[in-house]
Amino acid sequence: MAKEPDPYIFITNALPPDPRFLPPLANGLLGWRVYSSIMHMGGIYNGEGGQCHRADVPCPFSVTAEMEEPAQHTYSLDTHAGIFTHTLNTADVTVSQSFYAHRYYSNLMVMEILMARQTASEEPITVKLVSSFTPESDDIVFQSAPDYKGGRHIQGQTTTAEVPGGTCPTVNLIWIPVPASVTLLPEQTQSRWGFILVVGNTTETTEAAFDVGLNLMASGNLRLSHLRAWEELWLESEVEVVGSEVLSKALIGCMFYLLSAFPSLHEASNPFGGVSPGGLSNGGNGQDYWGHVFWDQDVWMYPGIALFYPKLAESVLKYRVRTIDGAKDNAQKQGYKGLKFPWESAVSGREVCPEDIYGQQEIHINGDVTLAFQHFLYLTRDLSMFTEGRGSEVVWGVADYWVSRATWSSLDQSYHILGVMPPDEYYYNVNDSVYTNAVAKLSLQFAVELADLIQYPAPKEWIEVAEKIIIPFDKELKYHPEYDGYKKGQPVKQADTVMLGYPLGFPMPPEVRRNDLEAYEPVTDPYGPAMTWGMFAIGWLELGDIEKAQKLLQKCFKNIQGPFQVWSESSDGSGAVNFLTGMGGFLQAVLFGYTGFRVQKECFGFAPLLPDDISELYIRGISYLGNKMDWLLRTDEVCIILRKHTGDAESTQPCALQVVLKASKTKIPLIPGQPTTFPRQVGHVCQVESTFSCWPF
Repeated sequence: MAKEPDPYIFITNALPPDPRFLPPLANGLLGWRVYSSIMHMGGIYNGEGGQCHRADVPCPFSVTAEMEEPAQHTYSLDTHAGIFTHTLNTADVTVSQSFYAHRYYSNLMVMEILMARQTASEEPITVKLVSSFTPESDDIVFQSAPDYKGGRHIQGQTTTAEVPGGTCPTVNLIWIPVPASVTLLPEQTQSRWGFILVVGNTTETTEAAFDVGLNLMASGNLRLSHLRAWEELWLESEVEVVGSEVLSKALIGCMFYLLSAFPSLHEASNPFGGVSPGGLSNGGNGQDYWGHVFWDQDVWMYPGIALFYPKLAESVLKYRVRTIDGAKDNAQKQGYKGLKFPWESAVSGREVCPEDIYGQQEIHINGDVTLAFQHFLYLTRDLSMFTEGRGSEVVWGVADYWVSRATWSSLDQSYHILGVMPPDEYYYNVNDSVYTNAVAKLSLQFAVELADLIQYPAPKEWIEVAEKIIIPFDKELKYHPEYDGYKKGQPVKQADTVMLGYPLGFPMPPEVRRNDLEAYEPVTDPYGPAMTWGMFAIGWLELGDIEKAQKLLQKCFKNIQGPFQVWSESSDGSGAVNFLTGMGGFLQAVLFGYTGFRVQKECFGFAPLLPDDISELYIRGISYLGNKMDWLLRTDEVCIILRKHTGDAESTQPCALQVVLKASKTKIPLIPGQPTTFPRQVGHVCQVESTFSCWPF
């Protein structure tokens, strides 16, 4: 009986003709597209201001394995293991060349060659290792350094700092040199060769990481430690469907590439550099948005990761905290108070967008950043991120900016935000973008809420502006115009107004939600960014229209460029590649659309609805108030298993949880380790009422 193919392994006999769609390997610090002669390191940029871009780092592993004898080639990406392998098969030998960005030791990349005889023979077998590597970069002036324990060593600095007078970062590479060929000797039935590359900032840390790599090789733990780290990640999150192989592969690909963009769960030494639309493998000069960090990180990629991994969610928030000084400088340069997070961010938090108008006008980024902090608090109730972690400075600095940026009108007794660019970038210098004003209102309200939680006196202006900021609404047509003066039927670039319903959760009647969707869907650019249709699908799922949701989700598959499930920004293959923003939007359509999951102040809502071609949806590892939950959704029932707490005896116990069903008001306690099954319906999970405060408040 034929073995079922593993859905986590993407396999092909031929590489994609466009090398942009080769799979990227990354670990939150290093990123490389297989076979490319360049790679990138998180936080290493070259160029000042709008010229700032990820610095190209030469990669010694730009090596292809070749044989004189004709061979059958297969190329596989094992997403469970985070390993890309090229296999060459002949009658006499099987050769495999594997690459991976080490998932635990983030400064480390690995190439391994394995040769195994298939027949008894006394002939040597040679494999050529053809390299395109040169130890040079357009962005970093490298010099040779003394070899270290058999490893080649180069070091250099970028040519231009991000800010005038700033320090140019230093990059060190130490690697085991790759020979021109390897040979399986006559007396050998098989042999293995291992090569490590370490990329670091200082000579000392790079040498120390190289020592770690050598020790792992000597002990046989190099690959094992990498596999264990990926196994730990996948144990914390799984999204699988029964009934649609295409959807299953797409979801696995999205999870793999998004997780690859985030740091190790155990990362302590390297500050996280944020997530850019094309990930770490892309973003050189003039390429894939220069590797800058946008709202894409906070709104499109973050929610799907935060649902499973509080620690990885925290790394995004800490990235924003480290850019507070730059955000303060941006606000002052615009003539406003508080913090203005850059539309395009690198390391300093100062605006690095090549075109001024976006940095000046696309100010909804401020509310998007706050939304991520709010999401984190509601999922974890962890106030330490806001006190010792300085998250409160972010939230309150954004609130101060909105107050100073808003303009009072005595005519309509309302506040207005003038001269902005909405998420729909077809329009600029407009007044009262509905998305911008709504996200400003919500972030002001959250600032007041947070101040109350940690007993900080909230300025009355936060409350006043939140209450009186105008939210454009057409009372006659009962829909939200995209901005003041928008005429229904004007073309739209991407999801904008429809995001009021999700992710903002802005209250509105179902009729208005439907009208918004119907108004904007037919005028949205069909070749616009990939993440758009996921937001429309979520809207229709909210309204119970599964057919319309499915029709829109199907559009997303045009952006997936096989065989390695790499996304392009546009459906014709153009735009940014390894487009994590599109993957994040698609993943949310499943995680928050089919399930109806909503992260709310006092509860975790659900309203499941599956299409006919999906019989089961498994979502394992949902993290809520210190608990981990596994969900199984079927057409007519829901099953939740609350995992048993695995912390040590001294660790704080998580909250006791219960399910509350909306229609019947039935309350069902969730008992750790025991399945809780009930008919499919709307409800929520919340803390069991207690006179004691819950972890970690």
